[in-house]
Amino acid sequence: MTEKEKMCAGKIYDCTDPELVAGREKAHRLSQEYNQTFETEEEERERLTKELVPNAAEGVYFQGPIQFDYGWNTEIGEDSYFNFNFTCLDCAPVRIGKNAFFGPNVSIMTPVHPLRWQDRNLYQKEDGGWTDQEYAQPITIGDNCWIAANVTICNGVTIGDGCVIGAGSVVTRDIPANSIAAGVPCKVIRQITEEDALDRHPELF
Repeated sequence: MTEKEKMCAGKIYDCTDPELVAGREKAHRLSQEYNQTFETEEEERERLTKELVPNAAEGVYFQGPIQFDYGWNTEIGEDSYFNFNFTCLDCAPVRIGKNAFFGPNVSIMTPVHPLRWQDRNLYQKEDGGWTDQEYAQPITIGDNCWIAANVTICNGVTIGDGCVIGAGSVVTRDIPANSIAAGVPCKVIRQITEEDALDRHPELF
């Protein structure tokens, strides 16, 4: 297996592999270029999005600034919206459904570092270069989810369709579909029901 194949398969991989270094450098450059554009530069933003995140569907919008580790390892469904300061470390595959809403300062974190420092610290390879032992686990976010401000989604997590994740949450475990969940660590508070429909709340109109 190549180091890229190991990374995508959840195996220990060498992050200093030239193919992976080049991939990160490209994604970081494109992220920076996107962050230098204005909202009115719609064509340029669309071009950069297609190059940075080729698996993003139509209607995906990044407010910016953004930061991707690779970009090609993230798939986003149509009409999903990402507010300020979206970070996606997509060392493992990231799958985001359609009509997803992301508040400011949301971070998606697939990488995993060993718990023991003896395994986590840098070590010298036979060629004299330095690297570490790391791996990554995929993250999946379903259709029609609202991820509120300052949420961190950790490696290996699946969030089901129609969920609302409360502001400031750290998601470390799977969240079933149609749930309101919040906290550190994030826990299900209750299910979303017909009682939450806007027509049940005339006081809002």
